[in-house]
Amino acid sequence: MQGMDIAQVLTFFSLRLRGGYYPCTVVCWFNRVSEGPDNDMGMWMVKPSSIGIHAHFAVIHVDTIFRSAHLIPVYGTEPLPLPIKFHHVLDIFMLFYVNRYADHHAFEIAS
Repeated sequence: MQGMDIAQVLTFFSLRLRGGYYPCTVVCWFNRVSEGPDNDMGMWMVKPSSIGIHAHFAVIHVDTIFRSAHLIPVYGTEPLPLPIKFHHVLDIFMLFYVNRYADHHAFEIAS
């Protein structure tokens, strides 16, 4: 993925310090599962990053965000319960494909 990482943006905020303005965001990091794309799907796989039993959070400057990424959960064989909605997906699944086919920009970046 050309040295780029995947993170979930949780919130945006800004700081003013010593006359400077710093737009920031709190992110939750994801780790690559292997050194290359999955052989069957041709897409990179990622999982939520953790430090011990805790999720790996960080504060980063918004200028370090390149673009959005489309993550596809790796589904199991059982149907999902009806109460699960789209906004639950990043919290309940533990493995994702980075969709390089979402648009031509994603294809170039994740190839």
